[in-house]
Parts: sequence; structure tokens; C-alpha cells
Amino acid sequence: MHPSVAAFIACINRQDVDGLCRLMTADHLFVDGLGQEVRGREAMRAGWRAYFEMVPDYQITIADCVECGPVTAMFGRAGGTYAPGGRISLENRWDTPAAWKAVVRDALVAEWRVFADNEPIRRLMRTAPV
Repeated sequence: MHPSVAAFIACINRQDVDGLCRLMTADHLFVDGLGQEVRGREAMRAGWRAYFEMVPDYQITIADCVECGPVTAMFGRAGGTYAPGGRISLENRWDTPAAWKAVVRDALVAEWRVFADNEPIRRLMRTAPV
């Protein structure tokens, strides 16, 4: 795995938004599991902050990865605890199989694309008390 991708994952797993931003290109592209795109490092700074407020213990685990030039494909699991109002409750824990695509340019992550079933967290967002 490219060292920048490994460092990016480590930042995700410790919810380190500033670290993530240091590893992104200025024109970084993020694509979520529903195909929604966010462009730019500063837009993603706000996006990651909001996501980590919603899922403060978000973690990804990588079981396998494949590299081809600047592209790394990773396969594993994503999960965390949905925390409405900042309250963590075990019944709001979710976990799902996931895959990611990272594209590295000039030792920075230019693209981070998520392939995951969003239904586990969406179900919690519909049913968990706020």
C-alpha cells in the first residue's frame, strides 16, 4: 500500500481531520457510497469534521489491497457508532463491508472513493432518538 494511503487510513481511524487535510491535494475528490462528490481540501475538512461528529468512533479496517500505479483498491469493513447529539450508545453501533479507491498524485491523496452499503447507518439515522 502506498505510504500516503496508509497514513490517510490512520488519520481516518483516529478522526484526525487536520492530518487528513495535510495528505490531500488542494483539488481532492471525495465520492461517497451514493456517488455524491465533494471537491477540494477545505470542503472535505468541513465534511470530515461533520462526519466525525456524527460517528465519532468511525473506523475502517483493510483486509486486502491491490495497487496499480497511482491507484490503490482496498477491501474491508467500515463501522462506528451513530451519535445523535454527541451521545454514543451501543445500540447505535453499525458495521458494513466496504471498499475504497485511492488515487495518489505527488505523494498526496487526490481521490478517495467509497463503495459501501449505507443502509446500516441510514437505518439508525431514521430510528435512533435524537
